[in-house]
Amino acid sequence: MTYVPHTDAEKREMLARIGVQKIEDLFEAVPAAYRFPDIELPKPLSEPEMMAELRAMSERNDNVQDLVCFLGAGAYHHYIPSVVNHVISRSEFYTAYTPYQPEMSQGTLQAIFEFQTMICELTGLDVANASLYDGATALAEAILMACDTTGRAEVLLPAALHPAWRRVVATYTDGLGIRLATVPWRDGITPPAEVEQRITRETACLVIQQPNFLGSIEDVAALATIAQAAGAAVVVAANPIALGLLAPPGEQGADI
Repeated sequence: MTYVPHTDAEKREMLARIGVQKIEDLFEAVPAAYRFPDIELPKPLSEPEMMAELRAMSERNDNVQDLVCFLGAGAYHHYIPSVVNHVISRSEFYTAYTPYQPEMSQGTLQAIFEFQTMICELTGLDVANASLYDGATALAEAILMACDTTGRAEVLLPAALHPAWRRVVATYTDGLGIRLATVPWRDGITPPAEVEQRITRETACLVIQQPNFLGSIEDVAALATIAQAAGAAVVVAANPIALGLLAPPGEQGADI
């Protein structure tokens, strides 16, 4: 149970017990220049007035709505249709992870089927999982699949792969005897010559991120040809939105 002092006498007694005389003494460890000053709040505003003021403040900044975005690292210039928010906010979708009710599961399964069909069309592959947690864990699972199917234990990861994804892969493969090797990038992409130099008959798979962490478009077909010649699987971590414009990885030699 938490005790909250109410009267001035109770507050003085509490301060005395902990060895200080006033509240400000509790913050002596914080340099004076960094202590929060007294606040002079402006007069209250109605919600429309507040929104207008905040919008005016935000418009002082340049933003990706007005400028082309070259941030990379997964932050690409793209458009999300307004219907997406309406669909994903429906309770039968976001609460039906394990839908027992037939009438609910029927709609959910239909949505999953449509999702898988669209992913297959975008990737040019025969099968789509529905689904794994995110891109990083999906990549790790794809690598484990490639190692199992090839019976090999070496993985080529591009230096242009998302560093957080690399850490997830390292966590998943730790203790399994899987070796992770890095292919350096040049001019923002993974050079086929570097892959050809590093790939061996022990390589289970070559990973390609499309677009890569730097925001560059990889030559998937050229890289896949080198990997397949060595008997290695080709794992492409693709942005499905980008695949609305780029060639499907499955048509360029991707296995997973």
